[in-house]
Formats: sequence, C-alpha cells, structure tokens
Amino acid sequence: MERKIIRARLLSFRREPLTPDDTDSFRYIEDGGLLIEDGVIRAFDDFDRLDATGATVTDHRPHLVMPGFIDTHLHFPQTQVIASWAAELLDWLNDYTFPEETRYSDPELCARMAKVFLDLLTAHGTTTAVAYASVHAPSAEALFAEALARNMRLITGKILMDRNAPDGLRDTAQSGYDDSKALIARWHGQGRLGYAITPRFAITSTPAQMEAAQTLAREHPDCHIQTHLSENHAEITLSCQLYPKAVDYTDIYASHDLLRENSLLGHAIHLSEREIGALAEASARPVFCPTSNLYLGSGLFNDAKLRKAGLVNAIASDVGGGTSYSMLQTLAEGYKILQLQGQRMHPYRAFHWITRGNAVALGLEDRIGTLDAGSEADLVVLNACATPAMALRMARARGLMDELFTLQVMGDDRAVVQTYVAGVACT
Repeated sequence: MERKIIRARLLSFRREPLTPDDTDSFRYIEDGGLLIEDGVIRAFDDFDRLDATGATVTDHRPHLVMPGFIDTHLHFPQTQVIASWAAELLDWLNDYTFPEETRYSDPELCARMAKVFLDLLTAHGTTTAVAYASVHAPSAEALFAEALARNMRLITGKILMDRNAPDGLRDTAQSGYDDSKALIARWHGQGRLGYAITPRFAITSTPAQMEAAQTLAREHPDCHIQTHLSENHAEITLSCQLYPKAVDYTDIYASHDLLRENSLLGHAIHLSEREIGALAEASARPVFCPTSNLYLGSGLFNDAKLRKAGLVNAIASDVGGGTSYSMLQTLAEGYKILQLQGQRMHPYRAFHWITRGNAVALGLEDRIGTLDAGSEADLVVLNACATPAMALRMARARGLMDELFTLQVMGDDRAVVQTYVAGVACT
C-alpha cells in the first residue's frame, strides 16, 4: 500500500461560511500534511503530528493546497468552438455548436478530444466534472473511458435530442433511450464514474423523448439528470410554444418527473416565483454559469433570491459558451454578476462554492470537496504570486482572505502549480 504525504498550507471547508468573519467554517493549517493511501486521504493534520513512516513526502510550501475544483456544467464537444462570436444563444447553437457536435460521431475524434478535454480541466485545477457529451454514444464512451483510465471522478451522458437540430445530430425517442440504457449499464458506477440522463433542453426533445427520459429517470434514480432551463428569453418562448400544455418552462420538466434532488439545471436565470417554488419543492439544483451568461448576454443569475427560497445552487464554467476552463475565472465573473445585484461573494464563500459547495450540490460531499479523512485525494496546489501582477498585489496582502481574493479575481491556470487526481499528480 503506497503511502504519501503532501506538505503545504492546507485549507478545507467544514460548512458554508456565513460571513467574511466566519473563520470557524473552515480549517486552515500553516504547516499541514495530508496522509494519502490508495488515492484516499487518511489524515489531515499539522505536518509534525503525522506518522510519516514509510511515506514519500512532497513539500509544496509555501503554496496553498485545497480540494480540487468541481465543475458542474460544461460541454465536451464544444472544446473547439469556445470563443465563437454570435448574437445570442440560439444563433450560437445553430451557427457553431450544432455543426461542431456533428463531428463527434467519429470515435477516433472523440477519443483524441477526450484526452485534450480532461487535460485542460486538470491543468486548470478541476478534478471533478459534470459534462455533456454529444448526441452520439461514442462521445460518451470516449469520455468515460478516458476518465476511467485516469481514475477521475466524472459524470456525463449522451445528449437526448430528436428535433430542431441538423441531420447527423438527432436521435429518436427509442434510440436515445436504448443508447442511454446501454451506457448506464456499461459505465455508471465503474471506478469514479456516474451517468447523467441528458435531455439537452425542451426545444430539442419531442414529448415522446421527454417521456423516454422520464422512464430512464424512474429506472435509474441514482443517475443524475442534467438539462438547461431559462437561459434566454427566446429559448423560453420557443419552449413554451412547443409544449403549450405546460404552465411555464419549468413545468415541462416537472410534468415529466425530471425535477428531483439530483437534477442539475443549467442557467435558471429568468424564473417566475411559481417556478422557483417548484424547483425548491423538488430540491432541484440550479447551476450558475457566469462567464457564458455574460458572453451570450443571457442575463444575471439571482443567487440570493434562489437561496432564500431554500435552493442549493451550483456554479460552473459552461465551456464552450463559457469563456474559460478556470473555476477561478468563473468566480471572478460570478463576483461581478452578483455585485451588479447588490449581492456580495466574499472569498471564503467563493472557494467553498467551487469545492465543498459544488460537492453538496452533487450529493457527493462525503467523497469529494474537502480534505477530511476519508475523502478522495483530489487536490489543487495554488500560487497566488503566479504572475508579476499577482505577486505585486500579494506583497501588500493582509492574510488568507486577501490571498484567496487575489486568486479569485486575478487567477487562472497559471496559478495552478499542480493538480492531483486520486492522489496521483497530473502531468
């Protein structure tokens, strides 16, 4: 049994910080050590209190080690259309995304891009991802296979999409069900993999396909469900036209039993009071995607209003509508969106959100998102002096909060010194 110790300054959250002064919400050790065995953290303590017998010690001081970042919504087939210009969401989908995703019927392309995609995530400090594949089963196969080879925690699924998409990018209600069923049987629960039942959104699924998704969800209650909700006004209008019996957009999913505690709803910007209540009643998880919401001009996510209703909100990069793989940059833009609404995201809360907070949203806080003993050893090593500008700022830093805020506002992949997946350093 391999024993290793990571020595560094260590930061891990016990719960969500209530205020900028809520230092009881986290554990911070100036000279700490993580004892790791077989990819799992066995001890989290002061370095000199650990039993280092037979262990290999890697010293990352003076850098900061945290749990690896968790990205709860992004698109594997959009890796090469990030930074594509379009007027708004539906134009962007039709002009760039759909043509690009048709290429993912090719298993060789999928296998090659799966390596690139996961390399990009870990280079930016992300160790757990919830990703959309394309409509093609080989795209999900390739992503699962690559994540399994790395022992990386990944949740994904093939998109269900049987209308309002080009030739080569549509399945049928039956084929989508059959392909999803086979993928679940093959991959769900293998290693650190999980399946997400994935109707892209109401516009691209017929009622028959939504019923097939409903059947899959009923048959596999431990699978996550991922889709999009209320990102853009034109999207909302068209969705409601396609489902005229629905009370509103949210009701389309609710009427097909697709809202539950492990449902991840990308964007959730333009919601009525009735819709917020329906999401809260189902304990569904809205997902804040700040960089894509700004990039596509979709609107401002009202985090405080949803939280007041009792909802647990996740946060995500949404590559490739999102403009960066970095969860640090995601926090930077999220901070600005909330500032515009008079909502304050202090750095303790921000770093809780992309670690333990997103783990809670996924129902995985017992396995990822902290440095607690028993957690999987997914780690990120951060350097707040990674660039000359950051180093200049840090010369005047007054403590941990300033360091975290520097990372939050100015950081990107250059601030990531090393990423560990299940205790193994990523190269």
